[in-house]
Amino acid sequence: MKGTIIKHLLFMLIAAMPFVAGAQAIQITGRPNPEVSTERLKRIDTLVQDYLQKGWIKGIVTLIVKDNQVVQYKGYGYADAETKKPMEKDAIFRIMSQTKGITSVAMMILYEHGKFLLDEPIADFIPEFRHPVVIDKFNAADTTYTTVPAKREVTFRDLLTHSSGIDYTDIGTKTGSAIYAKAHIPSGLGYFDATLLDKMKILAKQPLMFQPGEKWQYGLNSDLLGCLIEVISGMSLDDFFARNIFQPLGMKDTYFNVPASKAGRMATVYTEDSLQHVIKWNHTFRHIDPDYPLMKKHYFSGGAGLSGTAFDYAIFMQMLLNGGIYNGHRILSPRTIQMMTSSQLDFPFNGTDNFGLGFGIASAKSAARTARTEGTFSWGGYYGTSYFADPNKHMVCLIMTQQSPNSHGDIIPKIEAIIYSSLLK
Repeated sequence: MKGTIIKHLLFMLIAAMPFVAGAQAIQITGRPNPEVSTERLKRIDTLVQDYLQKGWIKGIVTLIVKDNQVVQYKGYGYADAETKKPMEKDAIFRIMSQTKGITSVAMMILYEHGKFLLDEPIADFIPEFRHPVVIDKFNAADTTYTTVPAKREVTFRDLLTHSSGIDYTDIGTKTGSAIYAKAHIPSGLGYFDATLLDKMKILAKQPLMFQPGEKWQYGLNSDLLGCLIEVISGMSLDDFFARNIFQPLGMKDTYFNVPASKAGRMATVYTEDSLQHVIKWNHTFRHIDPDYPLMKKHYFSGGAGLSGTAFDYAIFMQMLLNGGIYNGHRILSPRTIQMMTSSQLDFPFNGTDNFGLGFGIASAKSAARTARTEGTFSWGGYYGTSYFADPNKHMVCLIMTQQSPNSHGDIIPKIEAIIYSSLLK
């Protein structure tokens, strides 16, 4: 009798094991979550419909995952307003700077393989970055400048925290944009028929905007990280992402080069005219052809090149919330995730919040002023995509549009307020 009971218990344990592993994956059950008010979540519908009816946005997808369970996942409005094509929840978005979080994770995969140290100079792998200089005086009339020597080398940690002194082309400071444009350094936003390593070597010859580590400034840091991943791994960034992140996690709709078979799922990009009317983004506006995801690229921008779905990115964020594992596939260790989502700088990056290794992190001050709790990590993309993961509430949220600029971008914090108002604990 005793042996029968033991065998029965063992059978039950073995039978339960796949379920335990699977529980780390996002579940679509259709059942209500006891910690979430479905009635309060319906306020998102009311809010979004109001913005759609007023013509302030054309389409949006929202996805909320609480305790690994989907509690809200909807597409609203149009993926293409001209043809009245509905916005399906599995629409593919140009996620732009949401690429940065994935690049940061890829970098930390190599860190866990002992390929580099965070405070190691990047010049150990791309020698052209040795002995950097910092801009001193700049003449806007002819873009000439003088420099002073940098006090130290640029490190991997500097790049992961956007504190290297590297600027952005087009969307950076006037000084940095002018210098980079003159040197023909791509912003990473769109299509470029260029070689990533060649362009990063040219970037190495440009002056830093400030001494490494002294301040936070958005720049081409993640593009350079992507290049370093290629140099260190010997693989293209496209292949490295696919083999080490997308395939293990089951992210089936995230690409640098979106397949032609999925082109019909791409959401149309919009902008605003001088009267703030929402209009279609044309092929030459701001030098970014919105069809770039369908153009065969070999310049893989680690800062802005990916396109994907809300659900795919939720999988990626859930992996981080799970401590580096998803559906039985470990991408990073729990300790590395702790490092990535902990403050790395001695100062708030935006005057209020902290910055980790690739993510903005809500501070106590920020948590006191907004719905997000302290420690929530987040970022977004140039075309109006946004995400955050709240470890305290074990929640992942995606709010995805394709519009820039958006005079009514306040819809995103309003949706966040509704989301947190729906939590019962």
